[in-house]
Amino acid sequence: MAELNPGEDLNIQVSWLYYMEGKTQEDISKVLGLSRSKVLRILASSRQNGTVQISIATHLSRCVELERSLESLMGLERVIVIPYSQNPEAEYADLGVALGSYVNGILADNMSIGLGWGRTLSTSLGQIENRELKDLKVVSMLGGLTRVNRYNLSEFAWRFADRLSAQGYLMAVPVLAPDIRTRDALFSHAGINEIVEASKSLDLAIVTAGDLSPYSTVSQFSILEREDVASLQAAGAVGHVLFRFIDGDGKVIDHPINDRVMAIDPRDLGATRKIVLASGGWRKYDAIRAAMKLLKPHVLVTDEGVAERLVAEAKQ
Repeated sequence: MAELNPGEDLNIQVSWLYYMEGKTQEDISKVLGLSRSKVLRILASSRQNGTVQISIATHLSRCVELERSLESLMGLERVIVIPYSQNPEAEYADLGVALGSYVNGILADNMSIGLGWGRTLSTSLGQIENRELKDLKVVSMLGGLTRVNRYNLSEFAWRFADRLSAQGYLMAVPVLAPDIRTRDALFSHAGINEIVEASKSLDLAIVTAGDLSPYSTVSQFSILEREDVASLQAAGAVGHVLFRFIDGDGKVIDHPINDRVMAIDPRDLGATRKIVLASGGWRKYDAIRAAMKLLKPHVLVTDEGVAERLVAEAKQ
């Protein structure tokens, strides 16, 4: 692979901020310490030389370096790293674009696909082409939300299936049962049991890692009370995968909330042919690191900041 020189890196970074994140020329000049006239020249040149088409034609050489390092150090089949963003909402969108583009390229007939949900996964839908694939099965691996706002994360699986004219298997229950007896009763239902069995032999599983910060899905969607989050943290939880709360070593913690979860146990995904973990953001680093220990994914989609920390830790 040809290496990019520093000038190319700067051109791509300016283009990314302008076209992908919607920054103004003034914003970019302040962030990168450039004059507005230089920003304008770079943008004009990028359009003329083909760097900017529908999207940016390549990405930062630093991201490419991190991708190759993580693949080598952690034995990953594929790593996709997006440039660092100062805007968390833009980062979700950028991660979603990267994830959706990758997934769109590997979809094929006769696949069984297991899906989690989250903002990154939801934003990936825009990259999935509407088409008909033969004998495609899409399995929702966790229950839904009973209260939503403009993000209805639990719609992700059926919207994904609809784009591909696939057969969808939806876990039409809340993600958190009121108690363990109710959870056990629901899991004994034939429809839910069918999803559990289907999840044991997937061709592809796409999941994300969630954290426990005030900005997390758990907090913003009021899935858990503050006291519950505090209790989970006191028990060692750093995040969750498929709503199973895990510690820093990637182990599912012993906690009453985990006993009420209506979702596939991530520990049961070992036979999946390809697991894709898509997650980023500095607040999620501990959760991502733990999720990688738990899942041992084949593919990682993340951001530059998380990738740098993972590489540094792996080298140690």
